[in-house]
Amino acid sequence: MISICIAGVTGRMGSTLLREALNKSYQIVGAVESPNNVNIGKSLREIGLCSSDVKLMSSADLSESIKNADVYITFTTPDAEVSNLPVVAELGKRIVMGTTGFTNEQMEKIRKTVSSKVPAVFSPNFALGVNVLFRLTKNCKAFPSEYDFSITEIHHTGKRDAPSGTAKEIARIVSSFKDYTKVIYGREGLSLRKSDELEILSLRTGGVPGVHNLVIAGPYEMIRIEHTAFSRSVFAQGALYAAEWVYKQSESRIYSMEDVLR
Repeated sequence: MISICIAGVTGRMGSTLLREALNKSYQIVGAVESPNNVNIGKSLREIGLCSSDVKLMSSADLSESIKNADVYITFTTPDAEVSNLPVVAELGKRIVMGTTGFTNEQMEKIRKTVSSKVPAVFSPNFALGVNVLFRLTKNCKAFPSEYDFSITEIHHTGKRDAPSGTAKEIARIVSSFKDYTKVIYGREGLSLRKSDELEILSLRTGGVPGVHNLVIAGPYEMIRIEHTAFSRSVFAQGALYAAEWVYKQSESRIYSMEDVLR
């Protein structure tokens, strides 16, 4: 039985992760939220999240919350994890992180801190289907140069970062074999597409968990590869799959979901 500490446990993703973990018989030994959360000090039972008597603790007391955990799992905010992950790594706890929206400087700081101390899995998206989409995108380098690539993504109105981390990863893969030097995030007025432009369009509407499209079009045909998440449970299940995998790893480094699935 793997023991886990969940960060952001009262949020949309955290509460889904908690539910899926309990369904799969993971042991919940820690629950963390921001210091200003009104439920700090209450048990998960008192909050109404589940029947566990584990206390919700402030991130200021992170060391206490994760002391009995094998793996720390988080889908919170960049600012929170810039502070949290060094503490987790220093205590030798394995990490599964799905937080997105980091600046390059923030991510570089985290990578330097974590990679030499513990095994960790970082991914912009833990859905298994999305990670297959990443593999398919790599194979799309077979298309001739006159084929254009565009990316669209749709998420709920509460998502803070745009484009999504998943869209950015698809863009990174595409740009590794296409000569794109610019990214266009939307068009208005007279705006002919240039050969060095990659298009990414982000929509924020309703309660959509996540839809990603890679559109590839040549002069006489178009291919669209789409992944649609029906529920946040798909991300939670993927994160738990990663937790089970990283629990068995001994080499301290940052892994991807490609490593997990391989």
